[in-house]
Amino acid sequence: MTNSELERKLLESLAKRFPTSSAATTEIINLQSILNLPKGTEHFLTDIHGEYEQFNHVLKNGSGTVRRKIDEEFGNTLTVKDKKSLATLIYYPEEKLTLIREQTAEADMDDWYRITLYRLVAITKRVASKYTRSKVRKALPKDFAYVIEELITEKVEVQDKEGYYNAIISTIIWLGRAPQFITALSNLIQRLVIDHLHIVGDIFDRGPGPHIIMDTLTEYHSVDIQWGNHDIIWMNAAAGHFASIATVIRMSARYGNLGTLEEGYGINLIPLVTFAMQTYHDSDCSCFRIRYDDDYNTHDLDMDTMVHKAVFVIQMKLENQIVKNRPEFQMQDRALLDHIDFKKETVMIHGKEYPLKDCDFPTIDPEAPDVLTSEEQEVMERLEFSFKKSEKLQKHVRFLYSKGSMYKTYNGNLLYHGCVPMDERGKFLAMEIDGREYAGRALYDVLENFARKAYYVNNNPEERRKGQDYAWYIWAGPKSPVFGKDKMATFERYLVEDKETHQEKKNSYYELRDNEVIVDQILKEFGLDSNGHSHIINGHVPVEQKKGESPIRCNGKLFIIDGGFSKAYQSKTGIAGYTLVSNSHGIRLVQHEPFTSAEDAIRNETDIVSDSEIVESRSRRVLVSDTDTGKELREQIAELDRLLLAYQEGVLGS
Repeated sequence: MTNSELERKLLESLAKRFPTSSAATTEIINLQSILNLPKGTEHFLTDIHGEYEQFNHVLKNGSGTVRRKIDEEFGNTLTVKDKKSLATLIYYPEEKLTLIREQTAEADMDDWYRITLYRLVAITKRVASKYTRSKVRKALPKDFAYVIEELITEKVEVQDKEGYYNAIISTIIWLGRAPQFITALSNLIQRLVIDHLHIVGDIFDRGPGPHIIMDTLTEYHSVDIQWGNHDIIWMNAAAGHFASIATVIRMSARYGNLGTLEEGYGINLIPLVTFAMQTYHDSDCSCFRIRYDDDYNTHDLDMDTMVHKAVFVIQMKLENQIVKNRPEFQMQDRALLDHIDFKKETVMIHGKEYPLKDCDFPTIDPEAPDVLTSEEQEVMERLEFSFKKSEKLQKHVRFLYSKGSMYKTYNGNLLYHGCVPMDERGKFLAMEIDGREYAGRALYDVLENFARKAYYVNNNPEERRKGQDYAWYIWAGPKSPVFGKDKMATFERYLVEDKETHQEKKNSYYELRDNEVIVDQILKEFGLDSNGHSHIINGHVPVEQKKGESPIRCNGKLFIIDGGFSKAYQSKTGIAGYTLVSNSHGIRLVQHEPFTSAEDAIRNETDIVSDSEIVESRSRRVLVSDTDTGKELREQIAELDRLLLAYQEGVLGS
């Protein structure tokens, strides 16, 4: 097909959507107007680790944006108490309405509805002001779309505007629809304060509610995800990879979250529990204590501890098999079961012998330490079936594949979870795969390709298994970009007292990331302009603010936004996470204090205390035309220009 024939087919396809010159002209005008609007507000979060209550609250309050909009709109005309009450209503409208109806006399409710509706309409107008009417219209709830649009749109032709709006609100109250309307407005405000959400990795593990977070994300209006190593291991477990399944269960057991698997995802753990209680009932399990919080049912403590030990042993066996079967991983030193002296109860690590805290492993054959017993094999097969048949888990993992990737470039920013592996001189580390070396961006790309094969290749078992083993490598391999350490010292941390064996040496990236030359090199590697307003945004390694560490590195070119969303890290970081907010005026870093609970927020109108710091200001507001979306819109305008010319020249009939 010639270029002219291809061009004509493209124009004919476009003409089906815009069949007249007037339709094409109208669309060009619409797109040009969008280009001149301020860019939407982007929020960046990372390392959420199952802390669903705090995560959902941060989304509801827009990382403090809702309170700021209330302050901007009402200033000193509302008391602090009224502002807190309005904010809480916006965050949790249904729950707050129930409380208010319980606390307010029925005769006074109509007045409360009237005042509240006017306040919510004012906030809705403010947060909608930066969007086109078309975009706001698409965000409107179907049941109230027309009425909300009437209330937030300036009616020039109406002389008695106050009377017009009063009539609408009075009718809503008279019809008994005020509670539903308040809920619709509150949800719309939440929707409009965040135009696009970026999750820079690690949704899973440690906290109790990754499934609840994933439920929220699958329904979110605009989101992308950069996989963290904890996400990858869950994705690989959903594909049926034995070692990944064992890892996911061990992590859940360690933090007292087996309920996430059983109740959240419907995983049948009975075969594992039965096996663990039969096999380890008389075994010393003191090295496998559960780290639990106040919500944990201690009645299950002994059982969960036995499960913890049982699945740890299975995981170590399976990992031993992988590193021996995949010599290209260069991880043979991690086959530690081969280096246990069961008579002396010691293990040899890097040529040095260490005593083991526990050597009571009834299922390990010293002559073949990584071979699963028939009972362990049966348990793993039944777990594989359960993971692969979990409808919710499969839905969530498919979403992670469809909306996620190992890295992303977006509006001049480079997003990845961990690092770009490099040596001490700043040269990108190469990994040999199938006789070819991959480094930098190419390493990210080839590993992502394996991660996708791990789940989606069904007609080639060998290729699928290879993809799954490589996905496991992404979780814990020494050259994995999202792991970024020389080893994962799981075995040592459980079984060896000497803390020198616990050390996990970070990749040189973490020493070099304050070097602007290195950061510019990384930006260039991923196709971004190091001389403009490009940044690297990543997480993975918690910023220990209590020790004076800063999330802003390398003269503002690098943001490390893991601030301890997970309660497991908050004693280390001193805070409870960051949100990076990028809007048309610049970039703001929001630092969060720990969240108590949604119930406390609703009943006592508490909010997350957040400190906000402007880290980059623009002399000129960033418009849609300056963004990736703007580039796409200009391409669409160019295509429509060609269509319009074809209509004008009679090449196509209009």
